[in-house]
Amino acid sequence: MKGPTLVALAVVAPLAVALGLGAASLAVTSGGSRALVGGVGEEGAGGYGVSAQARAEIPPEYLRLYLQAAAHYGLDWAVLAGIGKVECDHGQDPDPSCTQQGAVNSAGAGGPMQFLASTWAQYGVDAEGDGPPDRWNPADAICGAANYLRASGAPANYREAIYAYNHAWWYVAEVERWAAIYRGPPGAAQATRSPVGTDPGWGRVDSESAGAGAPGSVGQMGSEVSEVSGIAGASTAPVEAIPGERAVLSPQNGHVALLPEDAPPTVQAMVVAGNELQDLPYGPTGHPDPAGATSEDCSSTVNFVLYRAGVRPLAEIVRDNPLAQDYVDWGAPGPGRWVTIYATTTPTDHVFIVIAGLRLDTSHNGTDVGPNRDEDGPRWRVLDHIPEWAHWSVRHPPGL
Repeated sequence: MKGPTLVALAVVAPLAVALGLGAASLAVTSGGSRALVGGVGEEGAGGYGVSAQARAEIPPEYLRLYLQAAAHYGLDWAVLAGIGKVECDHGQDPDPSCTQQGAVNSAGAGGPMQFLASTWAQYGVDAEGDGPPDRWNPADAICGAANYLRASGAPANYREAIYAYNHAWWYVAEVERWAAIYRGPPGAAQATRSPVGTDPGWGRVDSESAGAGAPGSVGQMGSEVSEVSGIAGASTAPVEAIPGERAVLSPQNGHVALLPEDAPPTVQAMVVAGNELQDLPYGPTGHPDPAGATSEDCSSTVNFVLYRAGVRPLAEIVRDNPLAQDYVDWGAPGPGRWVTIYATTTPTDHVFIVIAGLRLDTSHNGTDVGPNRDEDGPRWRVLDHIPEWAHWSVRHPPGL
């Protein structure tokens, strides 16, 4: 991998891109000023949808970020994704410089979009408004790449913009090849609504639909919502929201986790999926297909959540029938920003998942002090620490 090459272009001050700005995008001018360009939707992002291969191989969080950044800057999302593929395989490349904070390759490039420090100083973006721009943060890196392409001539001249990103015509050809693979028919990005959580966009929970004093309204901890990005019409589970990044149990119903409004749509979808399981007993019928099962065990619970949120295809789950021991090595190492999977084979095979700070687990003996502590089956569990009865493999879905 080779990082973007520094070229003489106008300096653009870092921009905090709130992940809810909708369709407005930034135009970079030669004077380094910024101008909003409204009405960029899917057409402004190139008019292309998402191909089946793109959905299959791009982690949902990265796919969402490519689409959002492209819409914001008025670019073809697939070109951004092509760069992400060539540089770090959408954060899945094992090279430490791709994901390990502070690590760089031999050229000095780091992060999922492989920025040099000098280039990042000019074009880096704080996409989430949570601190200085971080080239190892996927949201910052992808928005930074979009900013860099826009400053380098895109969308008027993509080839020159990609060449500015990395001075090699073979690189331009490879990015264009992957972009062509990833593009789907216009509108395809919005065509798939199941499994939940796969619909990309700057989507956030629509909490404005709850009236003051309504059941579950803000005054009672949760806001009833009518729509969550990628979920509307696809689930009968209760959907209520709470401000912030952490999921919490509803004080009225321990089977309902409130969706954190500031979590990505994929994470919100996982919370909804967990809510869908709350009345099921413990049992084996979720293997190999967890969808529609009358019972779930520890591994089929995790399988169901990952399927419903669009992280693992159902066909893959049915084919491979992942068990607890298979999650010891699945995903990326270490805890995730939003989601962490804990798996073990000693003293017995077991797996559970923590979503936005809330544990979804079938095991509860002595490890649940919440309202579901006496219930078997997949439930939201409450404990102020990770259960200590096993040595856990700690991993997370890539990008989450």
